[in-house]
Amino acid sequence: MFKKILVVEDYDSINDGIVKALSENTQAETYSTKYCDDAWLKIQSAEKNGAPFDLIISDLSFVEDYRETKLKGGADLIKLVRDHNTDIKIIVYSIEIRYIEVTDLIDHLKVNAYISKGRNSIKELLSAITYISEEGNLPYLSPDIKEVKDNPSAHILHDEDLLILRYLSEGLSQSDISIKLKEDDLNISSTSSIEKRISKLRASFNAKNTTHLISIAKDMGII
Repeated sequence: MFKKILVVEDYDSINDGIVKALSENTQAETYSTKYCDDAWLKIQSAEKNGAPFDLIISDLSFVEDYRETKLKGGADLIKLVRDHNTDIKIIVYSIEIRYIEVTDLIDHLKVNAYISKGRNSIKELLSAITYISEEGNLPYLSPDIKEVKDNPSAHILHDEDLLILRYLSEGLSQSDISIKLKEDDLNISSTSSIEKRISKLRASFNAKNTTHLISIAKDMGII
């Protein structure tokens, strides 16, 4: 079982609820913070002191306030942690269930569990902790997260498709997208290739135009 847990959640009521549940159901030392920047400092300090955290539980969305922060959300924190430590266990605890985020966190950043906030989410969180502590090979996923991850419509999309859809939703032109994909060293980066891929996506989703395509992708939770 885990010895030292860090909870990263900006809402006091949720933060307190998680800490209380951990205190009542585990023997771990439990710490918490409302800022990702502070979480990273705590993680670094704990490692330097020879008493590292072995589990991080983090939300993804954090409301901005008066403080200037370098890390804008849980995904930024998780990427930073993974760049420095591949062994620490990470649980995402969030209402965010869009396909791109779910896929990136599970497949690329190798989070150990993804719990969707809801009525029974604390109970599910505790189940995930037990599962992870017993070295479950596959990530623990809430049912709705698994449904998004296994969405057949989403599975037909390649990484380049997902990036193109996301960049289109952000208002980037095909030329801008080409530059972005070249920076990522992706094969599909020429403007003509991107135009062809967008046409293919429109046909796949029966979209009348690019705006309609983005609308459909958002409705499906792909972006």
